[in-house]
Amino acid sequence: PRSSVVLVVEMSSESGESGSSDHSPTLSPKSPLKSSPNDFEELEVFHKNVLSLSNLRVTKSNYQIEELQTILRDKETSRSDFIFYADRLIRIVVEEGLNCMPSYTTTVTTPTGQTYEGIKFQKMNCAVSIVRSGEAMEKGLRDCCRSIRIGKILIKRDSETKETRVYYAKFPPSIEQRKILLLYPVLETGATVQTAIKVLKEHGVKESNIVFVNLFSSYKGAQNLLTKFPNLTMLTSEVHEFCPSHFGLKYFGSD
Repeated sequence: PRSSVVLVVEMSSESGESGSSDHSPTLSPKSPLKSSPNDFEELEVFHKNVLSLSNLRVTKSNYQIEELQTILRDKETSRSDFIFYADRLIRIVVEEGLNCMPSYTTTVTTPTGQTYEGIKFQKMNCAVSIVRSGEAMEKGLRDCCRSIRIGKILIKRDSETKETRVYYAKFPPSIEQRKILLLYPVLETGATVQTAIKVLKEHGVKESNIVFVNLFSSYKGAQNLLTKFPNLTMLTSEVHEFCPSHFGLKYFGSD
């Protein structure tokens, strides 16, 4: 079985996405949902339609999560605080993502000699992070699953042609047999993630075996991704009109 691959692939994109996130200042939804909303009512319908997509899961909101989202959006947040609170939100979302991983029932014996029936995750689960901002989510995953295998894929957008390019990809062996957590924190247009999924599918991965784990998504990005890949599962903490596109830059200190 293949354990890694290095490649350069060009894929066209109507609106590019690269590095830590893509950039999409305006909302321009496409069919089958409402296109070009021009008033509040149409925009509200579009938002509801996106949130009703069957393959979209948004973590249950509470004051703790809302505060974390607020801190990460605040331009006054220091980098050290940003990393601390980002790691907290990542841990919450990653743990929800693990609930999508296949498991089986098992029986163990307690120190007092009693039997307990519980569950155990299957061993063929793995993750793939989209470099670079996706790597910010690896620590949270490792904190939950110390031995999980993590692959990487580097995708950039050509500034002239606006095409997304895969510069590097390295996956765990037998990737086509695994259930995968695809890690990328900010989804705006969806171009980078779409390219990553195409590469995974080219390596034999079933679309239904991919769980995209995300922190912040735009309505447009979620619609673009989930209508194009209807068998994909997407998990995010928030779907909003705009995303904190500075996430990767601030997390890694290159802002």
